[in-house]
Amino acid sequence: MKHILLAEDDMDLGASLSSYLNSEGYEVSLARDGEEALKLCKTKAFNLFVLDVMMPKMDGFELAKKLVDIHPETPFLFLTARKTNEDIIKGLKMGADDYISKPFEVDQLMLRIHNIIKRTEQSGKLKLEAYKNQEILIGAYRFQVDSLHLTGPSMQKTLTEKEAQLLLFLNEYRGQLIPREDILKKVWTNTDFFSGRSMDVFISRLRKYLKEDPGIELKSIRGVGLEFHVNT
Repeated sequence: MKHILLAEDDMDLGASLSSYLNSEGYEVSLARDGEEALKLCKTKAFNLFVLDVMMPKMDGFELAKKLVDIHPETPFLFLTARKTNEDIIKGLKMGADDYISKPFEVDQLMLRIHNIIKRTEQSGKLKLEAYKNQEILIGAYRFQVDSLHLTGPSMQKTLTEKEAQLLLFLNEYRGQLIPREDILKKVWTNTDFFSGRSMDVFISRLRKYLKEDPGIELKSIRGVGLEFHVNT
């Protein structure tokens, strides 16, 4: 059973959505504000976060930032009564997998939830098992695939599976121009707008992790793709 964290301060809407999701086979934990949702995510594992933007104590945007730090692999979508482009762009830049405006049909939300969870499950198709027991050398870094440990000159980071998949894929085609669509198909198994936004977030993370080696460059070719260079 898939477990969803629903953060919604409207008691009637929250209860209604929870009941509907339960009837569709999902387990739901309902939080009435951002702080309660944050506490729940520290004690349970979830397959999806559904976050209302306008909540007391901690709004959906602030909550999403904290959730991404704790569970970077877990997808999330925003619910909001606000329809400004600024809010939508802000949410997508944070890595949101979708954004749905109130009022909405419950069936529409269910379809989006189903698609996000299905896409997330399929994203594991680039199997890490193919690199079992391997240590990958990337410039000044060593990456132990089994433990997901990335070790640099003065840092050690445990990558998420998605970060590891992206790093291994880029390294496999180092020095080549890799079309964005190829990365999305192989690592995200989807080329839609939201997957593209998610990919951009993960690319930014890898740049941060690899910044200790000036010989490593993850170069974006606008509108085309990426080039991963390791100058040793």
